[in-house]
Amino acid sequence: MATQQLKNAGLDVSVYDGDGLISHDELLKQVSDIDFLITPLSTKVDQEIIDAAPKLKLIANFGAGFNNIDTAYAKKKGIPVTNTPAVSTNAVAEVTIGLMLALSHRIVEGDHKMCHEGFPGWAPLYFLGHEIAGKTLGIFGLGNIGSDVARKANALGMNVQYYKPNRLSDPEERSMKVIYKPLDELIKTSDFITINAPQTPETTHKFDAAAFEAMKQTACIINVGRGPIIDEAALLDALKSGKIAGAALDVYEKEPKVDDGFKSLKNVILTPHVGNATVEARDAMANIVAGNVLLVDGGKDAKFIVNK
Repeated sequence: MATQQLKNAGLDVSVYDGDGLISHDELLKQVSDIDFLITPLSTKVDQEIIDAAPKLKLIANFGAGFNNIDTAYAKKKGIPVTNTPAVSTNAVAEVTIGLMLALSHRIVEGDHKMCHEGFPGWAPLYFLGHEIAGKTLGIFGLGNIGSDVARKANALGMNVQYYKPNRLSDPEERSMKVIYKPLDELIKTSDFITINAPQTPETTHKFDAAAFEAMKQTACIINVGRGPIIDEAALLDALKSGKIAGAALDVYEKEPKVDDGFKSLKNVILTPHVGNATVEARDAMANIVAGNVLLVDGGKDAKFIVNK
């Protein structure tokens, strides 16, 4: 994708093709003579990496987030950092809704039962789940993705409420069919909570033991935002003790590591950070990062700079 575009433009492109994620030490070895760095969310670009690349003109992050990069230090060094916003909105919103449906209808649990235990036969009370129509969805973070989740949830007959630091105007709320709630009220009154927010110092561990204690015992939480927004030790305790009904996680507090405690729970769905893992979204992301490299290489400003 991006590699071929850049090669076609005449740039010399080096690609890490080792097993697993590139290590910090290996990245240090690779950046000494580069002009541009394209990096995924899983790769930490800290001061040491930036200082090891004296010719660096651009850090193009392959993802909407950029908390893996020391953007302030890059700015200090005069290096723009870019991301790939908006193009993964639909993909992540679809995964958010998909995980909510899978939890409420016990789809993953049912698949496991069929594959390992078999189907004993239909019965009126066998393997009951819940419909999401008529339920209340609380969205934590109403940016591009959260807004698309709201639209999709409305189409499925849900009542949608949201929390974000800057409330929408009344016309915007009416147009989107969403209701603003202070966070404590959203936590207490939602049947499902989806996390569609970025990680910041303010959002880190926003969902802690107190939040899970306040949630409905029948409620479920879905995290497709950033792992550290949830205190996973507190979530695991809440799930094991029955304080909440279920959880679906696509991102993790210590990603890529996953707490083994979640793996044995029937009321948990775990996916490997696949929110925007679609051909459509990744192609669009590749076009953005390649395009930004070519813009800067041509003496122009990159698009989607996050550390102006």
